[in-house]
Amino acid sequence: MSEKPEMTVREMGRLGGQKRKEMLGSDGYAELGIKGGTTTKERHGVEHFRRAGQKGGAATRELYGSEHYAAIGKKGGQTSSGLVAAGRAAEAERGNVGR
Repeated sequence: MSEKPEMTVREMGRLGGQKRKEMLGSDGYAELGIKGGTTTKERHGVEHFRRAGQKGGAATRELYGSEHYAAIGKKGGQTSSGLVAAGRAAEAERGNVGR
């Protein structure tokens, strides 16, 4: 991949998702998301993410009922542990352990 262009998050936002992916590749696109999340955290604090999660949880509960959480909770233990193990293995394979 060629050298990444120097642009602000706002300028990249104006380009649209597919164009950004073409310009930056998938790694650059992930970096853009991290940069946006970090900027949001600096501007609004961690509490902002907690409130957003609560709103999303309330909306999900309203749509699917509280039984939904019980069902995904039972699935989550096995699924999550497998995903975590796979993620750690992939990171170790790429040499990103400890980052």
